Amino acid sequence: MERTTCCVVGGGPAGMMLGLLLARAGVEVTVLEKHADFLRDFRGDTVHPSTLRLLDELGLGERFARLPASRLEEVRMRLGDRTVVAADLRRLPGRHKYIAMVPQWDFLDLLASAAAAEPSFTLRMRAACTGLRTDGGRVTGVRYRDEHGAEHELAAALTVACDGRDSRVRELAGLRQRRFDVPMDVWNVRVPGPAGGPEDGRVFMRAGDGQFAVTMDRGDYCQTSYLIKKGTDAALRAHGIEWFRDRLGTLFGWGPEVTDAIGSWDDVKLLDVTMGRLRRWYRPGLLCLGDAAHTMSPTGGVGVNLAVQDAVAAARLLAGPLRRGTVGVHDLARVQRRRQLPAAVVQKSQRAEHEALLRPALDGTLDPDRLPVPLRLLQRLPLLRTVTGYLGGIGIRPEHAPAFARG
Repeated sequence: MERTTCCVVGGGPAGMMLGLLLARAGVEVTVLEKHADFLRDFRGDTVHPSTLRLLDELGLGERFARLPASRLEEVRMRLGDRTVVAADLRRLPGRHKYIAMVPQWDFLDLLASAAAAEPSFTLRMRAACTGLRTDGGRVTGVRYRDEHGAEHELAAALTVACDGRDSRVRELAGLRQRRFDVPMDVWNVRVPGPAGGPEDGRVFMRAGDGQFAVTMDRGDYCQTSYLIKKGTDAALRAHGIEWFRDRLGTLFGWGPEVTDAIGSWDDVKLLDVTMGRLRRWYRPGLLCLGDAAHTMSPTGGVGVNLAVQDAVAAARLLAGPLRRGTVGVHDLARVQRRRQLPAAVVQKSQRAEHEALLRPALDGTLDPDRLPVPLRLLQRLPLLRTVTGYLGGIGIRPEHAPAFARG
């Protein structure tokens, strides 16, 4: 049987950051990632100012700066003939007054490379968790299947679920989220770019005629998220792909030279949007972080940032108990107490945006001449755009790198 001190299931932003930080604390940590690599489209590619500052603290800022990236300083919204600046990051405190748009696989490769330099770190790719080891109600590790189909057992003092919104570990542990209603699912698609002219370099949202979509300049292409009413994916795909090309082209003013790049429905990937939060993020021997603990709506693109901040707080609070071999439920509860307020506040904000903006937009009842009060205030009081930029870019209770992990 294999043994480690901390087993992290899931090699996403939370899992890789937690693995790196614990390894720098001298904790033996093993990260299990079920895929062969990090190359997957339409993952959260936003690296927020608070995460950029964290990378500086870890001594990784210069390496990150060499990655291919674009900078987003404003979030704009086009409602009918009216343009609203929803967030402005240019007056944020600190060096990083922008969100870096970096392919998530490059970000994860950077963290994995830094972690690999630590002797107590192990990353196992193509390792899918198939079960939990338990002893008297306490989780004592995992069972996993390797790339050859062989079954293994990994004993651990602590298992951390960082395996995302559909967390297998959360399910195996019997932890159930409180679920929140959401009005939409999302179609993700790439189109050639720059496609938005003066809108390039920004996140730009458009609403009209019962449609709502967000496009992000990614240099040589635009990543576009098109919202549909919850549960209507199959019915809408019954239309030909030309229907979707026409709808998207009309919404953004794109011609066939852009929309014809969507060859078929195979190019349109569905995100089944769910949103929820665990009442308790842990049980003896196990802790959930990131989307495994609090599944976020894609609204605002803040899920990656919250997951990273969860990992930093967990590493700071748990490194000592893990080194001493004394990690207990009270230590896991401290992590939840530290991070549940930021998650709850963001989810409340997302739910408010769903009801005030997204649901009316998809119902076709959003009136550009009678905008929701928050959007009217953003037009009248430009300072509020910096406030929304701060909340989205830095957030409530940002975390700093622990002393033991600084580069």
